[in-house]
Amino acid sequence: MKIVSWNVAGLRACLNKGFDKFFQEEKADIYCLQETKCLEEQNPFHPLGYEEYLYSALKKGYSGVMIYSKVKPLSVVYGIGDLEYDNEGRTITLEFDNYYLVNCYVPNAKRELERLDSRMRFEDLMREYLNSLKKKKNVIYCGDLNVAHEEIDIKNPKANHHNAGFTDEERGKMTELLNEGYIDTFRYFYPEEVKYTWWSYLGHAREKDVGWRIDYFIVNQDFINNVKDAFIYSNVEGSDHCPIGIELK
Repeated sequence: MKIVSWNVAGLRACLNKGFDKFFQEEKADIYCLQETKCLEEQNPFHPLGYEEYLYSALKKGYSGVMIYSKVKPLSVVYGIGDLEYDNEGRTITLEFDNYYLVNCYVPNAKRELERLDSRMRFEDLMREYLNSLKKKKNVIYCGDLNVAHEEIDIKNPKANHHNAGFTDEERGKMTELLNEGYIDTFRYFYPEEVKYTWWSYLGHAREKDVGWRIDYFIVNQDFINNVKDAFIYSNVEGSDHCPIGIELK
């Protein structure tokens, strides 16, 4: 079983940059997308053999998450029960036999950190939500979590120390989550490896590999033995993010 996650920075735009080719070649069982930026009637991509679940923002051309799954889930939940974030289409949860899969696009704190307080509230709500699921089944939490957790996860840690995505507050919330019994799968398998998942469009950042690792697959500790590998598709283009994935045993 292979699960892929990708912030596509606009599904329709990404389709014009090779998304379809990657999707068909990778043959993953589940694809979790973030920042889809489209309504259901605007989505032109309907691959055979996949269930489709799209949660769009009320604001057109903004945010949104989607899941394509070969396996029909037992249940589907849109949002986390808070209108500020649910109106932005940030979370879909699919329930399967052995686990919940939570696809999430975490709010950005923004350039002047104007949304940092809201971001902190979201982190607390999400942690509570994941813990409530974990009491019932194992949890896979994936998506664009908009934080580089450790200095190894960002090219220029000192220069970015107080910037959105690398503030002490955001990194602290990730630490809180992991301390409550969750594991960053890529770092579990590759503790010293330097790989990024997002690059700015400015200054030829991707060419120079001046990036951030802000996309994750996180699982509860009891589930880690079911994960065979975690990977980052650094060379796949089509967005300012690259896809990431895990393989389950």
